[in-house]
Amino acid sequence: METVMSVNEPTSLAMPRSRVIGAYLEEARSECLRYMRAPGFMLPIMLFPAMFYLLFGVLMAKSNGADAARYLLASYGVFGVMSPGLFGFGVSLALERDGGLLTFKRALPMPPGAYLLGKMLMAMAAAGGVILLLLTMAVSLGHVTLGPLQAGALLLTGMLGVLPFCALGMFVGTLIKGQGAPGMLQLIYLPMSFMSGLWMPLPMLPKFLQQIAPIWPSYHLDMLAMAAVGLNKEALLPHVLVLVGFAVGFLLLAARRLRRNG
Repeated sequence: METVMSVNEPTSLAMPRSRVIGAYLEEARSECLRYMRAPGFMLPIMLFPAMFYLLFGVLMAKSNGADAARYLLASYGVFGVMSPGLFGFGVSLALERDGGLLTFKRALPMPPGAYLLGKMLMAMAAAGGVILLLLTMAVSLGHVTLGPLQAGALLLTGMLGVLPFCALGMFVGTLIKGQGAPGMLQLIYLPMSFMSGLWMPLPMLPKFLQQIAPIWPSYHLDMLAMAAVGLNKEALLPHVLVLVGFAVGFLLLAARRLRRNG
């Protein structure tokens, strides 16, 4: 009897663990499928930065040399990466709170982190799609020369760099109603992009904006993207630490509001 118990015990412990992993994977799969089947969400995320890069990074940067096209690839890549984090988390969370879906999911027998992980993977996949699209345009239309390691570093930077904006979007989604979320996030997204130097180089902006640029997470992600394509040789650890602190800070604020207000 003791032998049977000792043999069966690991199996009984393994079953709940496998079900937990399955719940995480299923939630991530369903979240990704839900947004892939929503062209009103995915198309603007993919086409908006591509349109900007085609206009400014390909057509207008041809006369400025290879470095200009590479610079704009990194900066518009960051501009595109911000969107799935902010809107994928912020708008959907606000709408799901209004519709009661978040309350329903809390009542389900699923790990509490599965909901968050599903949205994070969706945002990372969308960010990777944006970077791959811009890389394709840069190589085929902009004649930008990048090594495999540079292209891979830019892709990895984009997919991980979306996480601080997921945290910010999540926090905004806990503050406002679903109908007001898109407008509020646009008021964050577009000014932050401009003041971080994503649309034009920082030296071209007023002195005041140059001085406050480091307060924005998009500025620090831009510095990492520039390093990925070989245009930034400064130390990268301070930028990484700022982005990690930003992500953790807003995630904790969002979690606190969700615990209080649901």
